[in-house]
Amino acid sequence: MPQNNEKKKSSVRNLTVTAMLSAVATVLMFLSFSVPLVPSFLKMDLSELPALIGSFALGPWYGVAVCLIKNLLNLFRTTTGGIGELSNFLLGSAFVLTAGSVYQVNHSKAGAIRGATLGAVTMALVSFLTNYFLVYPVYFNFMPEETILNMYQVILPAADTLSKALLIFNVPFTLVKGLLSVAICLLVYKRISPLLKKKI
Repeated sequence: MPQNNEKKKSSVRNLTVTAMLSAVATVLMFLSFSVPLVPSFLKMDLSELPALIGSFALGPWYGVAVCLIKNLLNLFRTTTGGIGELSNFLLGSAFVLTAGSVYQVNHSKAGAIRGATLGAVTMALVSFLTNYFLVYPVYFNFMPEETILNMYQVILPAADTLSKALLIFNVPFTLVKGLLSVAICLLVYKRISPLLKKKI
């Protein structure tokens, strides 16, 4: 019986922490901003950071849950008909699932660095696939491909095909976005993990 009570308390704690991290991720997703040297519709945000922290503290699937919840909440203010949110969920899930799985096997600072970095790289690579086969084909129904490519070519004329534009801009942008979350996570995780894992 005491063991069952401990399991229930642990489950309640994990759900509570997941809800808190999802709320923070949702706010961070609202605070997206444009950055130089990329088209203005590519927005930088740190909403994967809480999901990465949750993946390390609770397990990779909790990180995925944070990604899911923040995107479901963002549907109330979507400007992409849900396609942007679906892509964000897929990318974030690839990131935190990879990072958390590696960290579970190698539960150390080196494992966290390796897992998070590999997760960021995985997210960047997946971004090419989701954009090429999912996001942009939908956008092309509302805006001609040439118009979208022109936004890239204003910055770099060589980006004259979708695949080039994604490889030159989107993939590196997504990698930097992931690595920024990795850097911040590694700075703050040790300080906040005791609070996230504290028994209630």
